[in-house]
Amino acid sequence: MTENKNTYDENQIQVLEGLEAVRKRPGMYIGSTSVKGLHHLVYEIVDNSIDEALAGACTKIVVTLHKDGSCSVRDNGRGIPNAVNHKTGTPSPEVVFTILHAGGKFGGEGYAISGGLHGVGASVVNALSEWLIYENTRGGRTYTQSFERGAVKQPFTLIHEDDRPSGLYVRFMPDSEIFEETVFDYEVLLDRLREQAFLNAGVRIVFIDDRGSEPVENDLCYEGGIKSFVSHLNEAKHAELIHPVVIYMSATKGTNTAEVAIQYNDSYNETIMSFANNIHTVEGGTHEVGFKTALTRVLNDYGKRLGVLKDSDKPLSGEDCREGICAVISVKLHEPQFEGQTKTKLGNSEMRSFVDSVVNEKLSEFFEENPAVCKQILEKSLTAARAREAARKARELTRRKGVLDGSDLPGKLWDCQERRPDITELFLVEGNSAGGSAKNGRNSKFQAILPLRGKVLNVEKSRLDKVYANTQLIPIIKALGCGIGSDMDLSKLRYGKIIIMADADVDGAHIQILLLTFFFRYMRSLIEEGHVYLAQPPLFKVFKGQQIRYAFSDAERDFYIKELGEKNVEAERYKGLGEMDAEQLWETTMNPEKRTLLRVTIEDAIKSDEIFSVLMGEKVEPRREFIEKNANYVTNLDI
Repeated sequence: MTENKNTYDENQIQVLEGLEAVRKRPGMYIGSTSVKGLHHLVYEIVDNSIDEALAGACTKIVVTLHKDGSCSVRDNGRGIPNAVNHKTGTPSPEVVFTILHAGGKFGGEGYAISGGLHGVGASVVNALSEWLIYENTRGGRTYTQSFERGAVKQPFTLIHEDDRPSGLYVRFMPDSEIFEETVFDYEVLLDRLREQAFLNAGVRIVFIDDRGSEPVENDLCYEGGIKSFVSHLNEAKHAELIHPVVIYMSATKGTNTAEVAIQYNDSYNETIMSFANNIHTVEGGTHEVGFKTALTRVLNDYGKRLGVLKDSDKPLSGEDCREGICAVISVKLHEPQFEGQTKTKLGNSEMRSFVDSVVNEKLSEFFEENPAVCKQILEKSLTAARAREAARKARELTRRKGVLDGSDLPGKLWDCQERRPDITELFLVEGNSAGGSAKNGRNSKFQAILPLRGKVLNVEKSRLDKVYANTQLIPIIKALGCGIGSDMDLSKLRYGKIIIMADADVDGAHIQILLLTFFFRYMRSLIEEGHVYLAQPPLFKVFKGQQIRYAFSDAERDFYIKELGEKNVEAERYKGLGEMDAEQLWETTMNPEKRTLLRVTIEDAIKSDEIFSVLMGEKVEPRREFIEKNANYVTNLDI
C-alpha cells in the first residue's frame, strides 16, 4: 500500500524542546532574520540593563562592537541572583539564558517597571547566537557560563570572589545560520542607544565600535531627558522654531508616570514619538491618543479665551493643532499591555485618561503663564486650518471635475491590459522620449507607462492644497486610483508595483527624491506596504562588434572591457533613458527576468523624516553637508 503524503496524524505533531522553537521560528520572537532582527538582539540585552536603571540600580551601560563581529553589553546593575532556582534546580542565571518566559518581571518585587515584559530577551539572544558568554557579579561573587546555539557549553562556574561591584556582562556572536547579515550597523545602534539615553535622564550609555583601525566611542548622557530629545529631533530637521522653549509636562499617579515634551517648528509635518517603559511604540496607543485629544482641546479653549478663535469660527482639528509639532511622550507603568511580542502599540486604557489629564492640566498652566507662546502656536494652527480648508475645496473641485475619478484615467497614461494589482506595474518615466521608448518596449499586458513632463512639485515646501493644483502630481494620483492623505484607500490601488524610472544622473536622482518625498508625505502606506520601487538603468553600453554588454557601474564597465579583449572595445556613457531604444530599455531595465529593482522601504520613519526635511527643506547648508557626507552612497536610495 502506498503511503499517503497528505496523512495528518499524531506522528506529524512536533514538540520542540527548550530553545528549539526560537531557532525554528526566529521571526516570532525578533520580527525577522534581516538586519532589523540582527539589531534586535542588541536591543534585548540592552533593554535588560535599562530595566535595572528603571529600578534605580544601574547608572552606566557599556555596549561594544568587537573586531570578531560579536557584541557585548556591560552594566553596573544588581546582577542576576546566583542562587539555584528552587523550581528548576538550575542556577538562576542559567535559567534566564536558557528558558523562555523566565525572569523577575512577572509580578514579583524585582522590577516595578520593565520593558522586557515577556521574559524572552536573554534566552532568545542565546538561542540565536553562535555562542554566548556571560559574567554575573552579585554579592561579591562572579560566575561565568558559556553556550553554543542555546545549549550549555561551559557549566556555571565561580571565577572571582572579592569586593568588585555588582553587574552583568554579556557577549554574543550572532548566528550566520539564522541571520541573512551578521554585521552590525553602528549608526542604527547609535540612534537606538541615544534614544534610550534621552528617555532615562542621567543614565550614561557608552557605545564603542572597536572594529576599525581606531576605536570609535560615543558617550551618551542627557540630564535634560526628553526635553533634550525634542531639541535633538528639531535640530536634526534644521527647521526654524516657532518658540524657543521646550514645553515639558510630567506627573505620577501610583506606579504610573507620564512625561511629555513638545516644541513647534515652521514645517508642515508632525513628529510624535511615543514610548512605554522605554519601548518605542511605533504604532502609538492609548498614551498617544490621550496626548492628541488633550492638545486639541487645550488649544481650542485657549484660542477662544485669547480671542484668536471667534465664536463663529470652526474649532481647530487635531491635524491643525499638530502641524509642525515635535513631541515625545514617555510613560512608565507596572503592567504594560503591548500588542504582540514586537511591542509596537500600547493598549492600557487607563493611560489614555492619565496622559489626557496631565496634558490638559500642565499645558493649560504653561499657556496661562506664557500667553505669547500660546498665541504663536495658535497662529501656526490657524494657518494650517486655512490651508486645510483650501485643500478641502481643491479636493472637492477636482472631484466635481472628475480629475481624481479612477474611472477617468489621465490622457497621457499608456495603460496595461491586466486589472489585477498583484501583477500590474506602473512606470513613472522621466521625459517624453524615454516615455515613448518605454511604451514601445514594455509588455503591454501588465506594464503601464506614465511619462512625467515638467518639474514635480516639492511637497516638503507645500501644503496639501498645492498638491491638488499641481499638474504633474494629479496624473499620478489619478492613475494610482487610491487617493492621498486621509482619503487614501489601498484597496483601490490599480498597480501592485510603482516603479520610478529616471536617468542615472543628478537630475534623475532629483526627480526620484521629489517623487519619494511626495509618496512619503502623502501616500506613505504605498512605501510601508512595499509598492514603490526604483528602476536601475545601465550607465554604460560596452560593445565590440556584435558583442554587447550593459554596465551599471564603472567597475562593471572595466570588467566587460577586459572580458571583451580590450582591443577595439568601445564604452558609451548613456546620458539618459531617451538614448536607449525600446529593445534596449526592455532588455536592461524593464524585463522582469533580467532587470534590477530597488524596493523603497522605511526602516525608521523618524530618520526618514529627518532626511526628507534636510534634502527638500528650505536650508541649503544642511543639504550640502548631507550630500558631502553621503556622496559615496548616492546609488543606495533604500529609504
